[in-house]
This record gives sequence, C-alpha cells and structure tokens, in this order.
Amino acid sequence: MKVKAAVIKGVNQKWEIEEIDLGDPVAGEVQVKLAASGLCHSDEHLRTGASPLPSFPALGGHEGAGVVTKVGPGVTSVAEGDHVVLAFIPACGRCRSCAKGLQNICDEGAGLLTGKAISDKTNRVTLDGEPVIQMCLLGTFAPYVTVNEASVIKIEKDIPLEKAALLGCGVATGWGSATAIGGTKVGDAVVVIGVGGVGINSVQGAAHAGARFVIAIDPVEFKRDKAKEFGATHTFASLEEAAPVIGEITWGAMADVTIITVGEIHGDMIAPALAVTAKGGQVVVVGMGDARDTEVTMSLFELTLLQKRVQGAIFGGVGPRSQIPKLLELYRNNQLELDGLVTKTYKLEDINEGYADMLAGKNLRGVIVYGDDDY
Repeated sequence: MKVKAAVIKGVNQKWEIEEIDLGDPVAGEVQVKLAASGLCHSDEHLRTGASPLPSFPALGGHEGAGVVTKVGPGVTSVAEGDHVVLAFIPACGRCRSCAKGLQNICDEGAGLLTGKAISDKTNRVTLDGEPVIQMCLLGTFAPYVTVNEASVIKIEKDIPLEKAALLGCGVATGWGSATAIGGTKVGDAVVVIGVGGVGINSVQGAAHAGARFVIAIDPVEFKRDKAKEFGATHTFASLEEAAPVIGEITWGAMADVTIITVGEIHGDMIAPALAVTAKGGQVVVVGMGDARDTEVTMSLFELTLLQKRVQGAIFGGVGPRSQIPKLLELYRNNQLELDGLVTKTYKLEDINEGYADMLAGKNLRGVIVYGDDDY
C-alpha cells in the first residue's frame, strides 16, 4: 500500500513528506494502523548522523500505538482489531539474552538501524523503488507500519492510544531507569539530569519508588516547573548549582542514584555526575551520545575507592513485555501520569516544527496525531 511518511534523505537534512510503498506482512509480521507517534530525540540523532545509518533515505519514528489491521502467517500473540503498543526494542523470547531475562537487549536489536526485517532480512518500505530504513524496524512517522511480532505488545482497549504510544520508549525508559536498573529505594536521594520526555518519567518513577529527595536538573524553567508537578522535591538549572544543596540535604552523603537523561550525552558529563553520587551509588547513563564519541572523563581513583558504578541503560533495564503492561496498570490506578506528558500535538506535515520545539525546550513530549486525511 502507498502511505504518507516523514523521511530524511541525508545527514542534517530536514524531514520530508513523501509517499512510500509499504509491504504487506510476511510470516511473523503484523500491519498496524497508528493513532499517534511520539517525537523522540533519538530520531534527531538519525538526522544529525550521531546514530549512523548504512544508507538513506530513512523513515523515522519508534514510539507508536494503534490497531492491528493485518497479520501474517504464524502470528499468534495478536489478531486483527487488537490494540497494540510498538516497542522500539524487539523481544523475541528465544535468543540468549531473552532466555536470561534480558528482553530489553534482545539479540534481534542488533538490526535496529539496518532496515532489514527480522523475518526475512528484506526491506518492508521502499521509496521510488529504493529501500528505506525503518527506524528501530518500526518507522512510526507514517500512519501505517508493517513490523515483526516481536515488536508488538497487546494492550487493553480502554487505554487511549495517543497516551499509550509514549510507553514504547520515553515512559518505560525513564521510569525503569529510576525504579529498575536504578534500583531506587524508599528514602533514597535521586538526581535526574535532563528533564525531557525520558527524564520527566525518571522523576515520577523515583517519586513512586519512595525517594526522599528527587532533584531535577534542567536549564529550561518550564521543564523545572513541570518536574515539580511530577514529583521533584528540588529543581536547579545546572549541576553546579545543585551540588552544594545535594550535599546539604543529604548530610554529605550525596545521591544514591544519579540518572543522566539529557538529549545528547557527552563524555565530560560523567565526572560531575559521579561527584554528586554517594559512596556505593551509581550513575545511570540513559541519554544517547554520538556513536563516534569514545572519550569519557572520570576519576578512576574515585570510582575504585568509593565503589561507585557507571551503568548503561536501555528501555529502563526491563523487557517491554513485562514493563508496558505493568505501567498501564499503574496508569489505570492513577499512579502513573501520562496525560500531562504531552505538551503539544502535531500533524505529520508539521514534524520539523515539532522537532524545532523539542530542541528549543518547549515540550516535554510532542506527539504526531494521525487524522482521517493521513490514511
């Protein structure tokens, strides 16, 4: 089928609206009519070249939810008419990582930026006869997607799809970075550096876990104000401004968990984060950096003698098949805030405006909402 889509044709080029050809599902695949797609910073990394692609053009988007319209042979977990969230990390359930309980680093994730479908290693999307890479093998900047069953999580139909779309990346990643891989406990002090679509969920995750202090750091006043609504006890414009107060309120112990959720991480951010982290504490690195950046600044003396940890995290350290249903239950019970996360909605044609607003710090999360004229 032919569908409208937002694609990029080269590094640092703008998103362009094109008509692509979307293939039908083959064995193990489903087709989904999307209701909405989040505008995540990770897709901006595609545009800038920080996340390297083997070729262009590329179809962006990895955060979406919708209704299954077709299923390929052998699909058993969903059927036509089911409501689903698309997880940017596939969870096959069979590989070595999944068998160890690490679905968030499923071996099928190795192909996320290749555009080659899990089922048959061909491209499901083409433009003028040429293959198109689907971001995270999804490509939610189009109203229809054809994806592998491993990337699809069935949800109950009472959940608004525009809100459920955020669970495919930002909410699950931020929440889990505080509660799961971050291991926040009752009474802890937690620092969240960067309060965007991911960081705001680290804030509410830490508060939900019972942290005594949740210190949110962001240069944008609007985001600091929103952080207070989501559970932050203290907010600061910079880590330098926050450091003496962290020491004061913890009686010198410093933060048990420091989570870096900035839109683009750099190696020189690690040392200051470690400096505000307690003995035996950890720095959780969530924000994505440039794939070519291999230099990190930190005190190895401090790392060893104070037994601190630097921990990477993807999807919050939890598999999507367990995390997404759990978060939806919290939403139903008013323990997870989704409604207030969406600052502004956009039409697909306004995607460049949406990303300009994100980079300007105007949004916690912008969302593309698909209307009747998109299908």
